[in-house]
Amino acid sequence: MKKIALAAALSLAASTAFAGGMNQPIVETAPVVAETMQTSSSNGGLVVPLLLLLVVAAAVASN
Repeated sequence: MKKIALAAALSLAASTAFAGGMNQPIVETAPVVAETMQTSSSNGGLVVPLLLLLVVAAAVASN
């Protein structure tokens, strides 16, 4: 009788240790970096000088 009670106690103790089962591994994905394609870089360099020219022309015209 003692052996059955001991076996039952050990089986209950062992089953609670593995009650959750194995978890699935968490896999983190690498971030995706999108490459931007520049079709024409000539317009990018003209915006700032044209705005500066407009500001200077407005300042001269106001005097």
